[in-house]
Amino acid sequence: MVLVMASDPDLLSIGDLAQATGVNATTLRAWETRFGFPVAMRLPSGHRRYRREDVAAVRSVAQRRDSGLRLDVAIAEILDSARPSTGSVFTTLRREHPHLRAERLHKSTLTALSWAIEDEFCAQADRARIFGAFQTGRLYRPSRARWTELARLAASATVFADFTGTGDLPDDAPVTRIHLDPVSPMRREWVVVCDSADLPVALTAWELPGQETVADSRRVFEAIWTVEPAAVRDAARACARVAHEYDPEVGAPLLFALADAPTPVAPGLSALNSMFTRMLTYVDRHQAREHERR
Repeated sequence: MVLVMASDPDLLSIGDLAQATGVNATTLRAWETRFGFPVAMRLPSGHRRYRREDVAAVRSVAQRRDSGLRLDVAIAEILDSARPSTGSVFTTLRREHPHLRAERLHKSTLTALSWAIEDEFCAQADRARIFGAFQTGRLYRPSRARWTELARLAASATVFADFTGTGDLPDDAPVTRIHLDPVSPMRREWVVVCDSADLPVALTAWELPGQETVADSRRVFEAIWTVEPAAVRDAARACARVAHEYDPEVGAPLLFALADAPTPVAPGLSALNSMFTRMLTYVDRHQAREHERR
């Protein structure tokens, strides 16, 4: 559930949503509990609110259900239709590796997982090709020094963002920056990919829409992560294709390097344990800071 910091006249109560869609409030609550749909936002008062876009989505699910489609399938179709379709690492993994489970995570948790991957995989992998998507140059700025150091250890390091308005951002060599158009699907994505023979890992997430009034650390993403070599290679190739679209001189060597099938060896338990321990440490630090602010 998303926390909304201020009331918004465009938000609907569950009663409003029920009236607008013809689906009663009890049913809507059951759908949300069982399938995570529709996504409720919570006001500081504790009241739940929904976006106006949810009206069309709920109506579409109801129509599909009434036509004979199973409810879970109908909801999955609506959720999939809202996700980015092309030029997207998230969509690539959903399509090519449907067994990978997507989870809804707050930005603070994603940040902890990303840092753990960078520390335990990207910084220690042998000649990895690493990719990161940061949405905007403003969000990349705090990670710039970190990625510059990672790039010194990697075979290549490529980052994606809309860098508009960040002309004062120093050159990151050896990091290659790809400037995304505002309409690029990757503008809504969070990506950390480490393609290597010994420590492959990929994390990709897309930001749920309608969170303009949500506190930054409480923004919610739908996330997938994996250490399966084939899935990691597909994620890396998706990044390379986007790089090629914007700069063929950057993308072509990446696509060539990633053309072969990966070594079918996943990271060992020790590496995974180190990553999760590191992640828990970062999560704990964040929670401690939040507690101090209160």
